[in-house]
Amino acid sequence: MDMRPEPFEPPAPQPRTTIPSRLEIIRTVFRNPLELWGEPSYTLPWIDSKFFSERTLIVNDPRLIRHVLVDNAQNYEMSEIRQLILRPILRDGLLTAEGSVWKRSRKAMAPVFTPRHAKGFAGKMLAKSEEFLGKYEDVGPEGRSFDISVDMTELAFAILSETLFSGDIVTTSDNFADDVDNLLHRMGRVDPMDLLRAPPWVPRVTRIGGAKVLGKFREIVRLTMEKRKARMRQDRADTPDDFLTLLLELDGPDGLTLDEIEDNILTFIGAGHETTARALAWTLYCLAHAPQFRALMEAEIDSVIESGAEPVEWLDRMPHVRAAFEEGMRLYPPAPSINRAAIKDDSWTSPAGETVRIAAGTTILVMPWTLHRHHLYWEKPRAFMPERFLPEHRGKIDRFQYLPFGAGPRTCIGATFALQEAVIALAVLMRRFRFDAVSNFEPWPVQRLTTQPKDGLPMRVSTRTC
Repeated sequence: MDMRPEPFEPPAPQPRTTIPSRLEIIRTVFRNPLELWGEPSYTLPWIDSKFFSERTLIVNDPRLIRHVLVDNAQNYEMSEIRQLILRPILRDGLLTAEGSVWKRSRKAMAPVFTPRHAKGFAGKMLAKSEEFLGKYEDVGPEGRSFDISVDMTELAFAILSETLFSGDIVTTSDNFADDVDNLLHRMGRVDPMDLLRAPPWVPRVTRIGGAKVLGKFREIVRLTMEKRKARMRQDRADTPDDFLTLLLELDGPDGLTLDEIEDNILTFIGAGHETTARALAWTLYCLAHAPQFRALMEAEIDSVIESGAEPVEWLDRMPHVRAAFEEGMRLYPPAPSINRAAIKDDSWTSPAGETVRIAAGTTILVMPWTLHRHHLYWEKPRAFMPERFLPEHRGKIDRFQYLPFGAGPRTCIGATFALQEAVIALAVLMRRFRFDAVSNFEPWPVQRLTTQPKDGLPMRVSTRTC
């Protein structure tokens, strides 16, 4: 008899069992799009439907996902509604640029994020993680409560600032995590005018006030650029050869315009750390309810660190730590939806002979949120089971059933960077401290640009005594 306890099922919306009205759809999408999806989204390989009179194809079958995102990717562009939400913030940053602008930007940045180059950041990631431990220095074995969603945002920003910008981001306040949250709360949500496909010049009532915080971020970027350009003019040999310098040296007719450089810096400052921060917080929360697996992680962390292994080796030598983070991203994918639109008519035939016809203009929704919780592809899909991602089990997971970093030409350029950062940060934190759930509080996931806890994520942090 299996005496192991049932795995923890962290909080998430239950699938809808009724068809919502148009008004209810608008209200739900505005409040929290994660609450919109019904039972078919978690049980069927694809769903052909209409959304505000526009044909929408919800895709869950990994083979069909591969067709859209890889095999025939040239036929699928960014969907209009996604661009209506993101372009006002990021303009021609890497997440929103298309065509030749995207190709130039991606090609220019690729060298910084190759796996070999990303490994060179390990030492700085370790140093900033260890420096961050000071925040919990006085908690003692009894512990104190902290909002881990805020703390992980601060840690991830510190790591990004040091690794990609050599600490030269010119922040204008001490509450950067609050500034990021404010930006995403005001600007990173669907407005009813987006659902109605109103042109960009039509005011979005939900984003009133967002222009001020966005202007603040733009000012941070401009000051950061000016500071670095001055340093480059003064002594190029003494200027760090980091991401910021690389971008500024691309200014010119054969590279990027200054506006495009500004957009990409804003993309990485405003969103580059946000995805990792959210995933770290959710992972720590889930681990608080999986003490047996957490104990395996602690033993692994202690062993690897005591062996004197360099931090660049930790990603490969801490499979339990990596598995926990990957399972955290499965249940709470940092980017919960991938939106495309068909440029020309297309079709795909399943191995069983079923043909899916995709007319030009069809909106394609590939949703990691539902895909990662889908009953066709996962055992106990709502449960936190990090062992799925251990090396001996990982081969059972199809490349296109797990998409925390997307797939195809537009897969996340910083995937290796994020995985290495997460393993190092978790190892450093869990080596010294325990993170436990706060009684009488259950976090609730909401979709903005990322999957965020609605009212923060308070947890009790205490020193490890064993």
